[in-house]
Amino acid sequence: MAAATTTEAKRASGPAQGEPAIALSGIGKHFGKTLVLESVDLEIQPGELCVFVGPSGCGKSTLLRIIAGLEHATSGELRIGGKRMNDVDPSLRGIAMVFQSYALYPNMTVRQNLTFGLRLTAAERARGEEDKRVTEAARMLQIDKLLARKPHELSGGQRQRVAIGRALTRQPKIFLLDEPLSNLDAALRVSMRAELSRLHKQLGSTMVYVTHDQVEAMTLADRLVVLNGGHVEQVGSPLDVYHRPRTLFAAGFLGSPRMNFLRGTISDRMPEGVVIELASGGAVRARVRSDGAAIGDEVTVGIRPESIQLAPAADAAGPLVTRVAMIEDVGDHAIVHVELEAVGGRVLARVDRPPVAEGAQVRLALPPAECHVFDTHGMALPRLETKPEPEPLPPPDAD
Repeated sequence: MAAATTTEAKRASGPAQGEPAIALSGIGKHFGKTLVLESVDLEIQPGELCVFVGPSGCGKSTLLRIIAGLEHATSGELRIGGKRMNDVDPSLRGIAMVFQSYALYPNMTVRQNLTFGLRLTAAERARGEEDKRVTEAARMLQIDKLLARKPHELSGGQRQRVAIGRALTRQPKIFLLDEPLSNLDAALRVSMRAELSRLHKQLGSTMVYVTHDQVEAMTLADRLVVLNGGHVEQVGSPLDVYHRPRTLFAAGFLGSPRMNFLRGTISDRMPEGVVIELASGGAVRARVRSDGAAIGDEVTVGIRPESIQLAPAADAAGPLVTRVAMIEDVGDHAIVHVELEAVGGRVLARVDRPPVAEGAQVRLALPPAECHVFDTHGMALPRLETKPEPEPLPPPDAD
């Protein structure tokens, strides 16, 4: 069966045009008195690869299991393809799930694992539909030479491919993947991420992917859902969440090294932003809307390590003069740790080459357009977007 035919079949069985593939409305979940999810509202569009990301215990796997029907929501409504699914049996939801533990049957061959649970009519079996599906899935996942082997004869990466292949043979409307790469080593995770991305583009299927690994989240997702403490912190494209975090948590969770945070107090308001006196000494400007802030408000300034500018203390201007505590040289760039003696903390800067050596005095400059400001509730003050440079006038026509 050609991949194009598979894609057409999936789209034909998917939701009506304009209807979300998955719609969650007010989803809540309690385990006894423990609140796991709190009023989650979310729509996932057909063909989208949506990634749930967050720390352990934030509720992302529970939310996935509610979509699958392996857990029941305490409150709210789940719709798949426009149809209410709260009380529908998991086998009738048109989904397939790939687990972290692979969940392969050790006494079965790869072929038998791929076809286990495959429900075909007598007519489909007569047409050889089972063989077609196995052949297509095995070819796409490059396991066609492993069909006679048992799981104990496979590597971790091969077992994960079989688990994904078992989901493929069912030709579901929606794929659910619960931390499928967490048991693999670092190098294999990189190659499997690329395989999953290729597979998603080839199938055009709706996929919901759960991970605590921010690199997986950033590289795989069409759209990120950042979860924390059972509620949604932010939803958006990976770059939008990275560059325009709406909460202190979202800002700190994405990025490696993580965003630097400096405490301060607003000392001035202007049309082009605010001035913040830092507890660590000096003042910085931030291009955020000043109408949501008042002089004297306590805030947190956030700035990505790659946005910090470093220079020898005597050579440049900047709000902070401090000492380099450590330099981590990782080849193509370096992570510079600088001390903030006034508050007993450190700031990390990511640079191509360190401008000074360990122990030297250095001056930090924090570009106003790169500074994020968060209020005492952890909410970001809206940023003022930098105006694009005007296009140069065309040269005059030569006479």
